[in-house]
Amino acid sequence: MRIIEGAGVWTPPVGAANDWVEHLRVPDLSVGTYCIPAGGVDDQSPHTEDEIYVVTAGRARIATPGGAAEVGPGSVIFVPAGEEHRFVEITEDLALLVVFGPAYGSRAPGPPTG
Repeated sequence: MRIIEGAGVWTPPVGAANDWVEHLRVPDLSVGTYCIPAGGVDDQSPHTEDEIYVVTAGRARIATPGGAAEVGPGSVIFVPAGEEHRFVEITEDLALLVVFGPAYGSRAPGPPTG
């Protein structure tokens, strides 16, 4: 058992447009926090792993090729591996608890990233 302190808590990005912090990594999953400030731009690329986002703070829209939806605290979003997705229209500082299965970057060619 492990308690993951600070997971999903808003942290202002320092020296970068957005902030990504990985809190836990085991072979079958990883957990982290992704923060995007209000008015910011989500510059992520599709991932090679399935992903679940839990919005812990803020408001935005998530856009995928299949459509877009408003998200806010309590929203839970599943994004399958390889699907284009982006948070847009970020009207309040956005904090996301992110769970990857398997661990982030583990399916990417070459050494794991992030």
